[in-house]
Order: sequence, then C-alpha cells, then structure tokens
Amino acid sequence: MRGRFITFEGGEGAGKSTQVARAAEWLRARSVEVVLTREPGGTPRAERLRAILLERDAEPMPQSCELLLMFAARATHLENLVRPAIARGAWVLCDRFTDATYAYQGGGRGLDVREIDALAGMVHADLWPDVTLLLDLPVDLGLARAASRNGTGGPDRFESEQHAFFERVRAAYLGRAQAEPARIRVIDATSAVDDVARDVEAVLANVLEASR
Repeated sequence: MRGRFITFEGGEGAGKSTQVARAAEWLRARSVEVVLTREPGGTPRAERLRAILLERDAEPMPQSCELLLMFAARATHLENLVRPAIARGAWVLCDRFTDATYAYQGGGRGLDVREIDALAGMVHADLWPDVTLLLDLPVDLGLARAASRNGTGGPDRFESEQHAFFERVRAAYLGRAQAEPARIRVIDATSAVDDVARDVEAVLANVLEASR
C-alpha cells in the first residue's frame, strides 16, 4: 500500500517542529510507520545544501542561486528518502516543502512564480503532498517566538529578513491555501500547543480513515 506524504508549513515561530513531532507520536500509536524529515535537508547532501542556504556570509547570494539550491536539495531529498519511504507504505511527515518556496522565494523575494512552477514540474510533477497543514499566526507573534527560541545562536539568513518580507510570506501562504483548500488546511497556530495538536490530529484522522 502506498504511504502518505504530509507536509507542515508556516512562517517563523509557527511551531512546526513541535507539531511534526506530536503528529508522529500520534500516528505511531496507531501502528503507522512514520518518517520525519525537513526541507531544505533530510539527507546528508541536502543538509549540506541547507547549511549553505542558511549561513550568513559576506558573499551575497543571488535570488536565482537561492531558488536553484532549494530545488537541488529537494531533488536529492525526494529521490533518496521521500519516494522510497512512500513506496514501502510509510507516512512521510515533512517540515516544509515546495509551498514554502512559493511563499519565501515567490512571495517574500518576489521571484516569478512561473520559474518556481517550472522547477517544481522538473523535480516532482508527479508528487505533491496528500495534505499540507499550514500553521498560521500573525507575523509579530511568530517573530517574537522565533527570537526567544534562537537564544545565543542568532538568526540565520532568512530569520534576519525585515518584517515586510514575512508579511509577504504569510500572504503568499494564505493565498495558496485559498487556491487549494482541499489540500492545504489552515490551522490557527496562536492557540496553545495542545489545542493546535488536536486540530492537526483531526486532519490526520481523516486521512488515516480514507487510507483504510
């Protein structure tokens, strides 16, 4: 039986990592094989590309370079981890996927959506998430949460962006959710962690029921 591909999206401080881990526990308690992963990253090569994408460096990174690196990491991640896991019947829970590229590089950076469409078609035209959970919250709250989480490590290259950048990111995410309501489910991330987890579990329960 084919597995499922579930992605978690949201801006800075939305609590994706926490909810991905909670969702994995919930599914494993129901005898589902779960593979946890993230983007960019997920495999050794993709993680090296992630480090390049996130590092703050004296050499500016052109927007085209950023976009191509995102899809380079995605290509190796899908081929070497995601596709094999789904093929053997596992549920892959992924922290960010191509919706994030439309939000950050498309909405935030202002890149032509047609360029993202073309790369998505090249890398995974046949594979899109079964369900995407968009954890949504106001930008100010998300950035405050992210700042408290960073501690002494400091912000990465994306976290260092201006407030307006993240407003564009959020708008792009919500626009995609409005365009694809059957796939992208918006979850109120301003709620308590347990409440958000219950909302996530309700969506997963429907997917699980449909899979049987």
